[in-house]
Amino acid sequence: MSKRLFSHHRDGLTRRDLLVMAGATATLATYSHIAKGASGGRPIVINDVKDGEDVFAYVGRTKGGFDQTAYQQVIGAANEFKEGDQAIGVGAADEASRRNARALLTNTKIKDLYEHPLFEDDLQRLIWQTTDQAQHERVRDWSMGQLKEFLLTESEENIKALMNGLTSDTIGFVPKLMSNEELIAVSQKVFNVMPGTKMGSKGYMGARIQPNSPTDHPDDIFWQVFDAFSYATGDIVIGTNPVDSTVNSVVAVERALKDIVDTFELGEVIPWCVLAHIDVQSDVSESFPGTVSTMFQSLAGTDDCNKIFDITNEKILKYARAKEGERYGLYFETGQGSEFTNGAANGVDMMVLESRKYGFSRAVGIELAKVQPRGAWLHVNDVAGFIGPEVFKSREQLVRCCLEDMVMGKLHGLTIGLDICTTLHMTVSLEDLDWCQDQIMPANPAYLIALPTKNDPMLSYLTTSFQDHVRVRDKFGFKVNDAMWDFYKRIGIVGKDNSYTANYGDPLWVYYQYRLAKGDGRSKDAIYVEGGQKMREVEERGVDLAIGHGEQIWDLNPTLAAKVKDLYDDAKQSLWAELTPAFVAAVPDVVPVRTLSKDRNDYIAHPSTGEVLSPEALTEIEKIRASWGDDMPKGQIVISDGLNAKAIMDDGHLAPYLEEMRRLLAEAGVPMSDKNIMVTSGRVRAGYRIGEVLFEKADPNSFRGILHIIGERPGTMHHAYSVYITVAKGRRWSEKGIDHDITKLVSNVADTALAPKEAARETLTIIREIVGKAVSGSRRYG
Repeated sequence: MSKRLFSHHRDGLTRRDLLVMAGATATLATYSHIAKGASGGRPIVINDVKDGEDVFAYVGRTKGGFDQTAYQQVIGAANEFKEGDQAIGVGAADEASRRNARALLTNTKIKDLYEHPLFEDDLQRLIWQTTDQAQHERVRDWSMGQLKEFLLTESEENIKALMNGLTSDTIGFVPKLMSNEELIAVSQKVFNVMPGTKMGSKGYMGARIQPNSPTDHPDDIFWQVFDAFSYATGDIVIGTNPVDSTVNSVVAVERALKDIVDTFELGEVIPWCVLAHIDVQSDVSESFPGTVSTMFQSLAGTDDCNKIFDITNEKILKYARAKEGERYGLYFETGQGSEFTNGAANGVDMMVLESRKYGFSRAVGIELAKVQPRGAWLHVNDVAGFIGPEVFKSREQLVRCCLEDMVMGKLHGLTIGLDICTTLHMTVSLEDLDWCQDQIMPANPAYLIALPTKNDPMLSYLTTSFQDHVRVRDKFGFKVNDAMWDFYKRIGIVGKDNSYTANYGDPLWVYYQYRLAKGDGRSKDAIYVEGGQKMREVEERGVDLAIGHGEQIWDLNPTLAAKVKDLYDDAKQSLWAELTPAFVAAVPDVVPVRTLSKDRNDYIAHPSTGEVLSPEALTEIEKIRASWGDDMPKGQIVISDGLNAKAIMDDGHLAPYLEEMRRLLAEAGVPMSDKNIMVTSGRVRAGYRIGEVLFEKADPNSFRGILHIIGERPGTMHHAYSVYITVAKGRRWSEKGIDHDITKLVSNVADTALAPKEAARETLTIIREIVGKAVSGSRRYG
């Protein structure tokens, strides 16, 4: 982009920041500022339904007139059971109530639903504005039952002639009335093809290569891409989730991805993307022209949640307009539950809110079409299963969620892919993911995520491996985008007969091809020696590379398979580990406190309990405040176990960070509380609550801050923790309601990842940026 689009720029939170927060904290209606229509999690009972009665007749009869909350509850009760819907008070009490809710919805006319939005905000109004009114007129008098029958019996051509006339709410109601088999049937006949490609076509199923690094090291990224290519996997985007979202760090990763694409002459075949906040990507594009390809952003289904993501409708539409004439447009990620976990569901069920994200995407697609008549790329990745068991728990629920989202995305006209994923604190195993893939693949998503193994080395969750792609393509007959398949033939991974060659599963061979494309005149042996050393260095940093295969070509080699299983087992142990009394006592000037979580099981099953301080904890924190008298420090350090107490307790993790952080702050003239508050069963928002108690009487115009050290999700060798940096003026602390939108994050801190002392230096850099001092020094490689 040639100029800045927004004068009041904030870095905002990255996808990783928000998702890590979601993994470390989930919100129910605990605080008044986030309740917004939830009924406290009580299950909804619907009985005594009359023949032919619709939603509005039922609500009017049982409530004596229209009642918005009851309306939201009946609509939500029609969903298949998920914990997240139950948590916000729109889940059915039992199967009988669910059947009755569906019967009411089946009888309800589209026009009546259109005239009664579940929740109205600017996003809802944008969706109305971008719904084709001529097409809407053709369906408005239909009942939802008629719409369901139409989708199941009519052709793709006839469906596409009407689907742009369906609002996102209407589309969100559709899966409520369908079985898994019916969802698959609809998904099997509606396809939205990426312009100029085969991606999104029937029979094609591609991949987003996700070469994440615990330290944003370019070599980690390079070699995971070479690894993907060796399995003929990857065609829609090469997309890295950054650990460090500063401009200098993001541009280093962008350049690494661009180098691969340019070297292999794939500029017209596959884009690259660094999944930092879209404002950061814009800064990179402005400061380093030509380094940004596809631009990414996470989307939510309400204005309130998008505010936490630091985006607005107009901001995203402006970015779409700025893509004028470019082949590669925008890439969005979504997922059921993000609004509820951020306290911004406004009483609406997760599935309808997911549909609203697709409506947002459709509106952006309309804007892109105005500036790129030949068709700009726009695609959506549904990150189902990432947040955790507070949204849903089981493999069956994961399958259901993916099938629902596929239908909703396709009916919005989107090229939609899936991240069929699970966190390590859900009850979905490595083997379960294979089962889930097989249940979902008949719906023919446009693409899946792709990693060297199922285990992401940085995000600490399970998803699809490169070799899973090989297995799925073999089992279901799916193809890779033609232009990318030709590339795999060109580099010798696929033969002329479309079978794999002896170079299959050999990233060293791909590296050799890369070096040849660079004009390297050394011998193959010399390049292999160099490449072998680089691979060992990558793996020593905790990034596994899949090489070769086991009994079947889609099996991991036995050694790597055993390692992945060991990491999975360690994650389960880490998840249930607790801070030991000896460790707590050894922390200098420690003040131990607890949240309302009764025990570890309660903490994992009911995330909101880890956000609320116990009465005893509040007393201890008030004592700290009283001890300050008139000499209030500038900040307080808080330490929580989070989802991995081992990350805090491992040797060489906490102590070096604390020592270096306190030394740096002292040198900078920032007086800190001498106490270290240690929270058992603590989530991110517990830190906000501590700050609100400590600083509620601070000078309204003076900055005060909380540094909250918290164990990240287990799942990698690193046992990493994050530091949540929340700095605000006294006025904001006294107003309460501190939340993620003003918090910055230093993540993946461990002796084997981002070194604790280096993390302390980066923390100070971020603090200085927040208070307005120009500094440099954020870490980067290259």
